[in-house]
Amino acid sequence: MTFHEVRFPASLSFGSTGGPERRTDIVTLANGFEERNAPWAHSRRRYDAGVSMRSLDDIETLVAFFEARAGRLFGFRWKDWTDYKSCPPSAEVGFEDQTIGTGDGATRDFQLVKRYASGPSSYDRPIRKPVAGTIRVGVAGDELREGIHWSVDTSTGIITFAEPPAAGAPVTAGFEFDVPVRFDTDRIETSVASFRAGEVPTVPVVEVRI
Repeated sequence: MTFHEVRFPASLSFGSTGGPERRTDIVTLANGFEERNAPWAHSRRRYDAGVSMRSLDDIETLVAFFEARAGRLFGFRWKDWTDYKSCPPSAEVGFEDQTIGTGDGATRDFQLVKRYASGPSSYDRPIRKPVAGTIRVGVAGDELREGIHWSVDTSTGIITFAEPPAAGAPVTAGFEFDVPVRFDTDRIETSVASFRAGEVPTVPVVEVRI
């Protein structure tokens, strides 16, 4: 996939609208009951980058970023201000925020994940774009040091240990993360007159699979 490891200006994504979407196929039977099927294993997020434009300088920054990505051609990082941490938004990232696996004495690579739980149900979201410098990792309740005990590929979200965690040892991590996205349009329409009148362009952004 063509992807640029660059983040859309966080100051411009702040205040944007959007969130996760699911795809559910529903068939209503003759007796009124329904059959429901979810063909997507993972949700997909959509945003509108135009809502946060506050000045003509913001528009210029948006256009420059759009042109550098060649419209829909290249993906990029997006900070979702409503969901960008392994912990609640008001908390600080900790190395025990998320359980990302259990050691077996042989496996060295672990994918970062974030769990969303409600009652007995939960969903594990793979985290492919962690933010460098925010990642903390632990094994069996002890925090380990980056560069000595483990390393991370921030383009995939895979943690690699220097030595495989012992069998049965819980592997945990905390982190901030971005969403891999692309523009969902090849055109941006705006004008000085409409912007000064309070109208902002609609700039759809959609998550991509990595």
